[in-house]
Amino acid sequence: MAKGKKTVFFCQNCGHEESKWLGQCPVCKEWNTFAEEMAAAAKSVGRRSAGETEPVLLSSVSARQDERMRIGIGELDRVLGGGIVPGSLVLVGGDPGIGKSTLLLQVCQKLAAQKRKILYISGEESRHQIKLRADRMGDFEDQMYLLCETNLELIRSAIERQKPEVAVIDSIQTMYSEEAASAPGSVSQVREATNTLMQIAKGLNITIFIVGHVTKEGTVAGPRVLEHMVDTVLYFEGDRHASYRILRGVKNRFGSTNEIGVFEMRQEGLVEVENPSEYMLSGKPENASGSVVACSMEGSRPMLMEIQALVCRSNFGMPRRTAAGTDYNRVNLLMAVLEKRIGLPLSGYDAYVNIAGGIRMNEPAIDLGIVMAIVSSYKNIPIPEGTMVFGEVGLSGEVRAVSMPEQRVAEAKKLGFRRCVIPGVSKNMLKKTEGIEIAGVRTVNEAIQML
Repeated sequence: MAKGKKTVFFCQNCGHEESKWLGQCPVCKEWNTFAEEMAAAAKSVGRRSAGETEPVLLSSVSARQDERMRIGIGELDRVLGGGIVPGSLVLVGGDPGIGKSTLLLQVCQKLAAQKRKILYISGEESRHQIKLRADRMGDFEDQMYLLCETNLELIRSAIERQKPEVAVIDSIQTMYSEEAASAPGSVSQVREATNTLMQIAKGLNITIFIVGHVTKEGTVAGPRVLEHMVDTVLYFEGDRHASYRILRGVKNRFGSTNEIGVFEMRQEGLVEVENPSEYMLSGKPENASGSVVACSMEGSRPMLMEIQALVCRSNFGMPRRTAAGTDYNRVNLLMAVLEKRIGLPLSGYDAYVNIAGGIRMNEPAIDLGIVMAIVSSYKNIPIPEGTMVFGEVGLSGEVRAVSMPEQRVAEAKKLGFRRCVIPGVSKNMLKKTEGIEIAGVRTVNEAIQML
């Protein structure tokens, strides 16, 4: 090693720095995550003007509301909190091939149609590859510029020269700075690149979208400081083999973090699913035992889904339990409640629980739906058509209240359901609802007798 060169060890999970290699990170407690990199040289930071460094009274600061830019994609606008805030830094993460680049290219298409200047910077694809994908989506206005570059210094000069309103970086793991003496994608490079882009976004009031790859655990590759530095973190979820995609807001300084957007992948790109409940219930079998429609809230949006259960006698001493789309331990807990409080001998039966469509839901409000599906399959008696259930189930077999029952009932009524079985406490909170029967239950046994 050349004289004067110093190496340090970075945790690839959280970015913690050590002077020597450690088996376990003392901060995030992960094993075998330290990687050796060259230490970055100390940089001199120029002082700002005295007016920016002097403290000011909070009452003297004008409460100016930044005007948001509407993209024109309703699902994405809602997840962002009503549109794009100028000067914000947005991180979009997701599995490879899930549709991150396709979504951001559609964002560029919508904004270019509004005569806004867009700069799309790619470090993974050539101009011809981007053009081929753009031709499938349709026509683009002459407001979108392409730049295929990975050097951050050249990217900074291009942004300062073009002065776009929105810039897209695809992806952050391919960008490198000459000031950080390590390979692109390393902890030092990702941190340096994000810091540089944050300075550009805040200094020039430019909105920057950053594409980030995810690890096998489902988190954005690189240090966790990357998520702390940006203003908004969006995760693109979904099975690559299924047609739907879910955009979920994990962090948002300018809006709610509970909203989701649902898209469907087609030949021409991602298409909004304005009624995901109807989409999730398509293909539901009629008069089949073990099939129940339940309701879960994603932010302010109610989503109806089909919960399926299959209970059959076990041929071995230890029954098998499988849960797809929900928490496995929660299913075991609910089956223990049925065995203890209701008296169903489920200890000798295999049980398979699935949320149709491949979607994953963990809200406690679907407990009653899981319980009804298991009982329906065990007794081989179908739940009456046009019935929707929701409610949390406690360990003593009681059905507890859940949040926002009015929105759930309204969604069921809109889709043509004739009856809702809900917690008795939630029924007392509801206003008078016409066109749909509301049945309140206080225990699981009442719900079983009613259905």
